[in-house]
Amino acid sequence: MVSQETIRFAAVGDIHCKKESAGSLRNFFSQAAESADALLLCGDLTDYGLPEEAKILADELSAARIPIVAVLGNHDYESGQPDQVRRILADAGVRVLDGEPCEIHGVGIAGAKGFCGGFGRGSLGPWGEVAIKHFVNEVIQEALKLEAALAKLRTQQRIALLHYSPVAATVQGEPVEIFPFLGSSRLEDPLLRYPVNAVLHGHAHRGTPEGKTANGIPVYNVAKPLLQRTWTDRPPFRIIEIPKSDTPVM
Repeated sequence: MVSQETIRFAAVGDIHCKKESAGSLRNFFSQAAESADALLLCGDLTDYGLPEEAKILADELSAARIPIVAVLGNHDYESGQPDQVRRILADAGVRVLDGEPCEIHGVGIAGAKGFCGGFGRGSLGPWGEVAIKHFVNEVIQEALKLEAALAKLRTQQRIALLHYSPVAATVQGEPVEIFPFLGSSRLEDPLLRYPVNAVLHGHAHRGTPEGKTANGIPVYNVAKPLLQRTWTDRPPFRIIEIPKSDTPVM
């Protein structure tokens, strides 16, 4: 399907695959594969982070015979077995990124889970109790993972893949009280230093589909529950078209 002009990516997050999901997602992934050159998954791939759920998801994803790139989400950590979830999906051919880059059809992809902490003046600072400092350090480390992946890309066209949002705009619609738990402005900082064509994330089920970073990069919230409510007449994945380029960035 790769055209001479653009590369088409189907993006979705928050699939929340359960043990009962067997057989229910194959058609969805098949539709995505028919519409795009690659599939991008923005975390919360499983519901409780169980290996059994990951195995079911891997089987459902077999219907999508296109490259698949993913990051994990907070739900994928719930049972303390994220490495097993990652391994099961990797064994099924999914590239699961955690601070690494990859290249699909000449487009560079930098992926990290991200973390929470708030936006702008509402960002939590590393001050006071040790627990607070550990909490803030978590998002700092995730931002560093994203930056390291972006810095390694040598492609002209690039995508940033996250679970948590780097901007407040795409979590608008959620209760304001939980904004600090939906993402962090610290994830935006690497995107200001290493611009990309688009940023994709999930997590905010009641958020807003589109926003922008401070330097004008489009940010898309592709949480499946949000897209289901937004697009009632079409499958709930977003198509991102990236211009094709064979020129590497030196």
